[in-house]
Amino acid sequence: MGSITPSMLNMTALKVSLEIDEKASNSYALGVCLVVIPQVYIAIILTKYITENPTILESLEKAGIVIFFLLSFYFYRESKKSKIQVEGITSKKQNTFLTGITLSLLNMFAIPFFCGIAVLLESFKFFGFDIFSVISFILGSVIGTYYILFLYGKFAKTIQKRTGKITKDINLILSILTAFVALFSLIKLIYGSMT
Repeated sequence: MGSITPSMLNMTALKVSLEIDEKASNSYALGVCLVVIPQVYIAIILTKYITENPTILESLEKAGIVIFFLLSFYFYRESKKSKIQVEGITSKKQNTFLTGITLSLLNMFAIPFFCGIAVLLESFKFFGFDIFSVISFILGSVIGTYYILFLYGKFAKTIQKRTGKITKDINLILSILTAFVALFSLIKLIYGSMT
């Protein structure tokens, strides 16, 4: 789910496919997925610790409000740009596998995203902290990430033609959603402190 919308990782998969070829894009996706494994594991450990310590959860809720407002502003600003810019990272001589590893390591939203998904799944009783659930969650995240990056590489030319409008609309939607989450969290926090 986290890799579906245009981002640095999947736009780079698109660029690698356009500038080099699909095989290089697949190698890049494998590099990204190699880093996703420890990111998901760290997220699960953090999630377990957070759920066992409710005071940390309250502090994170307050920090989350600020972060969601900042994200809302960021996505709104990005929606005003006419076309997404794919960072120049690839060339025929580069090792796209290492590029995938590097960019995945720089992806600061991965661990918080996986924490959020683990908390959401756990709240609906779809996830536990037993070994089977942890391995299933890690495998599902890795396979899902690879498949999305694979599709971005496979359909690079089609995506390239439509990227500008899609990206602008998605960023505006994300801006509205993150603002709504921030406002909802703020109201919940204020209401909770009054009672």
